[in-house]
Amino acid sequence: MNKNSSDVMALAPNTPNKRETVCIFGTGDFGRALGHKLIQSGYPVVYGSRSTQISNLIPKDAEVLGHAEAAQKAAIIIIAIQRQHYNFLTPLAEVLRGKVLVDISNNLKLNQYPESNAEYLAQLLPGSKVVKSFNTVSAWALQSGTLDASRQVFVCGDDVEAKQMVMNIVRALGLTPLDKGSLLAAQEIENYPLQLFPMWKFPIFLSLGLAAFFFLYCVVLDIVYTYIYENNNFSFFIAITIPNRVCPVVALILLALVYLPGIFAAIIQLYRGTKYRRFPDWLDKWMLCRKQLGLIALAFASLHVVFTLVTPLRAFASWRTSKRIVSQALNNKTEPLDHTNAWLSDSYLALGILGYFLFVLLGITSLPSVSNNVNWREFRFVQSKLGYLALIFCTAHTLVYGGKWFLSPSAYKWYLPNIYILSLIVPCAVLVVKFVLVFPCVDKPLTRIRQGWERNPKYSK
Repeated sequence: MNKNSSDVMALAPNTPNKRETVCIFGTGDFGRALGHKLIQSGYPVVYGSRSTQISNLIPKDAEVLGHAEAAQKAAIIIIAIQRQHYNFLTPLAEVLRGKVLVDISNNLKLNQYPESNAEYLAQLLPGSKVVKSFNTVSAWALQSGTLDASRQVFVCGDDVEAKQMVMNIVRALGLTPLDKGSLLAAQEIENYPLQLFPMWKFPIFLSLGLAAFFFLYCVVLDIVYTYIYENNNFSFFIAITIPNRVCPVVALILLALVYLPGIFAAIIQLYRGTKYRRFPDWLDKWMLCRKQLGLIALAFASLHVVFTLVTPLRAFASWRTSKRIVSQALNNKTEPLDHTNAWLSDSYLALGILGYFLFVLLGITSLPSVSNNVNWREFRFVQSKLGYLALIFCTAHTLVYGGKWFLSPSAYKWYLPNIYILSLIVPCAVLVVKFVLVFPCVDKPLTRIRQGWERNPKYSK
């Protein structure tokens, strides 16, 4: 009986059910949305405003007082106003002394001011404890229950206890706080919402550049060349045929580019004989955007699958099939089954299916909801071992399909190689170098370096 009683007591909360009052300076969209969410989470909310008149926009359970009177009722004050209006806080310095001030402001452009808004607020009110938070959450996300937005909220500040109080509020709202350290990190946190897909820019521009280059390349070889020398108008190839050639080529190159920086990193570490030196900046940035490169490659591969599935529905495909049937009927001759082509066709399709399956598996495991449920070894096995296997299958798929053009003079229109030949340069180079790196004579010293061994320790510091 005593044991059960102690277990029950151990599970009881240590804090009272009633939460502390939170004050919000500012009754704009975000201030109202945050106040409504705080009230839903059990926090008493008091608004500090120039006008104490109750508006129907203010949450009905909230209290509206003057700034000084509202600040006296709470230990935590959320400053939901823009930086240019901070000056009105200076006369309230004594009232705000010792209070936790949560700066949630953002700027209109990157590095708009020499110092962050939170640091500027701390300079205006040196007696207060300033914490930066909530600036990466939108009013709409709070109103919609944050179901369609990121739940991660950055928090930084110089006072550890003040940060903990703010993080407790963040958790109570159903969000996830991430401690970014001291108030010096506020500039980075304020710049974050102004960055438009920061990790996606390079992969998107690269993929669009490759797609545009190969599209124009195919237009020249398949439409312009054919029209000039064969007087055939194949301009309709622009709709289905050429995109169905460009998409797999871009997908294969991007997949190879996911693993190429790892090859460069291994070569650099072998050359230096240590892992305790930074990689070049271009390689660091390249390695950080590998996930985005892989997901864009998967998108192009998926488009290739869709284009391939609709190919039999095209008028050109029906015309070509009918022409072959009529030609056999007029000549009273049936073409026998070419077993070699049958094997090549089935092999090409099988390799494509297997490669795409692994491609999809890589994409699924890169999702946070999936990657968070596997350990590091499992994640690395899928992304590295199965990733290279996917690259092998996709490269073999292209080799089997486009290999017939390698030695055919007719494939080199205007002395330019076929698009499939160009697509194999990067993935074949990656696979060849990776094959060399797995040799024991190379793999063993590389493994030792990655475990901390150094060839010349005195030069690596």
